[in-house]
Amino acid sequence: MSPGAPQFEVASVLREVKTVRAEGLVRIRELDVPLLRRAAAARSAAVTDAWPVEVENLLRAAVARLGGGDLEAAAGYSLGLAPGLRDRPAADRRRLAAQVYSVSVERFRKSQEEMVLAQIAEQVCWLAGTAPRRSRTTQPPLLAPHLQHRSLRVGSRDVLLHVHPVELLRNVDVIVSPTNTHLALPALYKASVSASLRRAGAVRDVAGDVIADPVHDALLDWRTAHGLLGRPALPGTVAPTDPGALAARGVRRIYHAAVAVPRPGTDDYDVAAQDVATAAARALALLSEERAAFTPPLRSICFPLLGAGRGGLPPQTSVSALWAALDTGSGAGPDLHLVVRRPLAADLLAETLGARERSPAAHASADADGKGHGCG
Repeated sequence: MSPGAPQFEVASVLREVKTVRAEGLVRIRELDVPLLRRAAAARSAAVTDAWPVEVENLLRAAVARLGGGDLEAAAGYSLGLAPGLRDRPAADRRRLAAQVYSVSVERFRKSQEEMVLAQIAEQVCWLAGTAPRRSRTTQPPLLAPHLQHRSLRVGSRDVLLHVHPVELLRNVDVIVSPTNTHLALPALYKASVSASLRRAGAVRDVAGDVIADPVHDALLDWRTAHGLLGRPALPGTVAPTDPGALAARGVRRIYHAAVAVPRPGTDDYDVAAQDVATAAARALALLSEERAAFTPPLRSICFPLLGAGRGGLPPQTSVSALWAALDTGSGAGPDLHLVVRRPLAADLLAETLGARERSPAAHASADADGKGHGCG
């Protein structure tokens, strides 16, 4: 723990995490959660009284440190951090979390739920103890903490780095979605990039129920057309599909990049940096090939950190492999975007690339040119 950092006891933090689970994110301002507020204040640079947003971002960071899989998914459902759940009743969130472990709601409440919430509390304590103290005079971010972007200069290329969930991207022509070599999308309720894009691309009725799954269906059609039903594609394969309901947000294509090779008999994957670079290069080549078929032509493409989730590739390795393909040695080429969920990941990405922050004037210039921020 850093010198002078406040002491946080897991049991006490756990009590406050349970309070948030019971009452929901939409009622955080009404809750007595002093430890969560102190932990959030240690990590936030925002000069604002919107402390509930800071607490929510702290909880998101804690859940994101759980390593993916069932634990992270159940934690997201329990606290209402998964898309569309922030105002759902506690009973609905508990039911969804129980489904992750395929157990009854009562068994989940008595067993897995305590473990899940305790893991969140552990991570909150770790984050609170290691976060550097930031000056409250620091200039606040240009956007809300959950919708940030940073204009970067990497070598001779300009890059817009989005710091928010991938499904909130707006007005980016192409989003690259990492997937496995079987080109099989995860279930709608999962927390991965590909699941988030499938969910955001789904068509829903007025009650919010899914009535069409166009991203999944289009990818199945592509597999059928290319003889890939029942057998995997080569690592680095890129399959283009229409974006489904994401078209309403200005997204025109999803490029599914097969970078994760399943390990037989397990739920794990292997990802090679070379396959990430190959997929990124193929995505750029596909954009160039499809560009003129659209009106106006395709000009922008956004990459997450391919293979850095369930694939287990270190973020530094993923972004380095990406950049090996994206760096054309000149400023020519499509508008490049990168997206990560968390500010800490954004800092790591910028440091790995040796990126320079562009001035606020550059932001204004981009807006004047009609490029926008690509955020919701």
